[in-house]
Amino acid sequence: MSLDHSEPATGGIEELDNHISVCRREHCFHAFNALECALSPAQSLPAVFSADKYPLFVTWNTRSSRPGRAPQLRGCIGTFEPHPLHEGLAEYALVSAFRDSRFRKISKAELPNLECTVSLLTDFEDAASYLDWTIGVHGILINFPHPATLRSSLTSPSETPSPFSSSPFLPSITSKQAFSATYLPDVIPDQGWDKIEAVDSAVRKAGWNGLITEDLRRSIKLRRFQSSHCTVSWDDYAQWKSERSEKIRN
Repeated sequence: MSLDHSEPATGGIEELDNHISVCRREHCFHAFNALECALSPAQSLPAVFSADKYPLFVTWNTRSSRPGRAPQLRGCIGTFEPHPLHEGLAEYALVSAFRDSRFRKISKAELPNLECTVSLLTDFEDAASYLDWTIGVHGILINFPHPATLRSSLTSPSETPSPFSSSPFLPSITSKQAFSATYLPDVIPDQGWDKIEAVDSAVRKAGWNGLITEDLRRSIKLRRFQSSHCTVSWDDYAQWKSERSEKIRN
């Protein structure tokens, strides 16, 4: 999956049971149906899966007409608050299609070239340090205070990465001082980053443009998580919709 966009995600992540979540093609079809209905007088089809609650992301990509070319990101937004899947997938299908500030709104003419990926997030855990996670297994959610609030001097940063967090020694953090960013599990291996490169990229994504020091890294509170995801194309959706509509008529 391409880089995700997480700004609408909010705090207060609830602890989920450690179990394997199976993301189904029907989740993507439901997202496609919501988008098509928003762009045209298409038939709204009822969901064919349970309304369990999950944090989730919906990603739209544009497929290239050139063989061998990777799909291009067209929109991706999600939430870390568990949502009932029926409403949550429909909502974030539209939010990611129309409100990702990096892109113009998706148009009806683009539908045949789209693919949809749904990611259901599970197994949230507080990491012992900014290095306490596994590439290819975990996504990361980082929070850190403005470096000016750190007691450590930014003019004499440590050079050696440390697996230990200095977060117990941080002053209290207000919302105006805090930074936050996330990457889904497949983003980091796709980019070829090691752990420090991934964390530093997340720091930049969070909006910090100053020097990234070891003291800043140690101030990070990192939450790791896993995901189950599935991808379908517009053609997959069109075939499913035709079969589903026929069953409803009969």
